[in-house]
Amino acid sequence: MRIRYAITLAAGIGLGLTVIATHGLAAPTRKVYIVIELDEVTDVSHYEALKKMVPRATVEAQYEDGRYLARTENVTALDGNAPKAIVVVAFDNEAKAKAFYDSSKEITAMRMKATKSRAFIVHVCTEGGKLLPNC
Repeated sequence: MRIRYAITLAAGIGLGLTVIATHGLAAPTRKVYIVIELDEVTDVSHYEALKKMVPRATVEAQYEDGRYLARTENVTALDGNAPKAIVVVAFDNEAKAKAFYDSSKEITAMRMKATKSRAFIVHVCTEGGKLLPNC
């Protein structure tokens, strides 16, 4: 009976060490941000309607595991011209970021009609405070 427990314990320890070892070998996944800059409001009424769609955009981002890091009109330029507003949403990978962007076509169309703006994906080059290779 004791030998059975010893074998089970050894197998459990071996499995645990294997998981720990292979987890350390896995390549780090790069996170990405979707950044949206609103440079100028061209249609105030559509811009106000766009701002009312924020809860919907938040839900769509959460569906793809997105997290809003910034959504503000409080932007200060250090050099050059500051945008009127900026939005930054973090995702675990580019596929999730693109899925979020594709799922919010109505919001994007309204943004394009109401503002001069642009949206882009930024790949994050650090993990745990360390610079990732090939960055």
